[in-house]
Amino acid sequence: MSEAAHRFWLRVDRALARIRPWRQPLSLAIDAAVVVVAWQLTYLFRLGFERWWSARADYDAWVLLGVVGAYLAAFVAAGVPRGLWRFTGFGELRRIALACLAAGLVAAAVVRGLGLVQIPRAVLALHPFVVLVGVALVRLAYRMLYEHARAQISGGGERRAVVIGAGDAARLLLAGIHRQGWTVLGLLDDDPAKQGARIAGVPVRGTVADLARADVLAGATHLIFAIPTARGARRREIFALAAATGLPLLTVPSAAELREGGGSVERLRDVRPEDLLGREPVQLDEAGIRETLAGKAVLVTGAGGSIGSELCRQIARFAPAWLVLFELCEYNLYAIEQELAQRFPRLTIVPLIGDVKDLAALRAACARWRPHVVFHAAAYKHVPLMEDDANAWGCVRNNVLGTYHAALAVAEAGAERFVLVSTDKAVHPTSVMGASKRAAERVVATLAATHSGTRFMAVRFGNVLGSSGSVVPKFKQQIEAGGPVTVTHPDVIRYFMTIPEAVQLVLQAAAVGETGQVLVLDMGEPVKIVELARQLIRLAGRRDDEIAIEFTGLRPGEKLYEELLADADETLPTAAPRVLRVRLATPPLDLSALAAALSPAAAAPGAARAWLADAVPEYRPAPGDTAAA
Repeated sequence: MSEAAHRFWLRVDRALARIRPWRQPLSLAIDAAVVVVAWQLTYLFRLGFERWWSARADYDAWVLLGVVGAYLAAFVAAGVPRGLWRFTGFGELRRIALACLAAGLVAAAVVRGLGLVQIPRAVLALHPFVVLVGVALVRLAYRMLYEHARAQISGGGERRAVVIGAGDAARLLLAGIHRQGWTVLGLLDDDPAKQGARIAGVPVRGTVADLARADVLAGATHLIFAIPTARGARRREIFALAAATGLPLLTVPSAAELREGGGSVERLRDVRPEDLLGREPVQLDEAGIRETLAGKAVLVTGAGGSIGSELCRQIARFAPAWLVLFELCEYNLYAIEQELAQRFPRLTIVPLIGDVKDLAALRAACARWRPHVVFHAAAYKHVPLMEDDANAWGCVRNNVLGTYHAALAVAEAGAERFVLVSTDKAVHPTSVMGASKRAAERVVATLAATHSGTRFMAVRFGNVLGSSGSVVPKFKQQIEAGGPVTVTHPDVIRYFMTIPEAVQLVLQAAAVGETGQVLVLDMGEPVKIVELARQLIRLAGRRDDEIAIEFTGLRPGEKLYEELLADADETLPTAAPRVLRVRLATPPLDLSALAAALSPAAAAPGAARAWLADAVPEYRPAPGDTAAA
């Protein structure tokens, strides 16, 4: 577009903006003019050009003045002048139609009631419909002018997209995207019935596989993914095809975002790592969770961490009596307390600085705030860091002794439920972190047998996108730096879920779990880490040959694949469809000497692994783990 054309449309947009403060009186004035023109056109249709003026009654002008008044009164009563013409849609046209019908009926009744028989009945009958057409055309013309001006000013004429998907989401997208200056060149959909069809004037130009065809993408500057219901492998396949085109890929909000009111279809955004999962939405037993949490005192340890903070956000939705945040990191505690105070101003929030290894502090917190439900999310969880002998003892003390202290203090205070957030790395553990979480599960199971007043349970799940220690933030940093992206092994696979999804299932497990159980969350399909890295590279708009992937070898404590169940574990269903309970055949752990065995005085090189080997018989340090030697 030339500079002169840009300046012209800028002046048009400014002129439209200047008249906007007077839009209601202007709207009534224009509508009055439309009513007058429609009256003349109706006469012209009824009497013909030769008689449309000469055959009228002397009082026609006074009748027309009354008709205009009736229509304006009906428009004001229906709120028509308050409507924004640039957003005119079906709802606004329906309001106008009802106002025209009402005004036409009133006008006809008054004219016939006064005996003004020289006004043709056909004029009175047709006039409301002509007014409706005229008023609608004026508004639609304004909307077209406004949107064209905005598109030219914003340079939107250069944003041309091919939309992947031709379903309901695409239809809603097309209804609003043109207001943002987009031109949609075509749609792609695998449904044979839609091939060759047109949706909102846009043709369906082929299937998703046709993304590889140059003629289908000719002239496109962007791709838009508009299939929010696509799941798992199919979603990743479509993203891979889109990334191979080299065009920027945008997406409509996910099904979960739309369901929760987090966005509208036309609000496009960049593709996020969690979009690659495409998992089925979690169907929660909201009533059961509400019964567990509403009006109850809830305590969360590790409340400032990635899992703990999301637990706090979601717990707050269920209106607990108060929410106690127990956290060692001062800044993390401050951040989550401020966020919750802003989002849930009526919720009583109790921020407490504390260490789960400090039994006295936990007992004091539980004695004062008397929690009914406790979620224990405080843990060290970075596998390679915890393999170093300098950190291993601290990991065991925090994850095992911290769990024991938290669970013991909760049981002494008479809490209803204690939920340990565990990990898939506790199954056949090869790392200090995994073995420490397996020992923590045994602690919870042992207390369940001796403290019948509290339900003790553990919830196991795999990797969480975006949590501290997740590979995704590391990959994104490496891509932004120009690479290389480091992957430990070409065959390594992991289970992934998003933080909100993991926490939703933890809450669900807390509602249905019984004491002494380990509950396992359905993690869906495992993801190959190298494929995840490649997808992130492509979604960043980079080609495979631009960002190298280097394989560095498995790090200390890591496995090629993770498991949610051991070979001997027996799984049983629960009332929640994506939560299973595991029956573990393990002997109780001797808790009487636990504090002494894990005291700072007992720390020594190799002491952590020696203690874990005794407490967790299935612990097998990974081959080649130099830290374990």
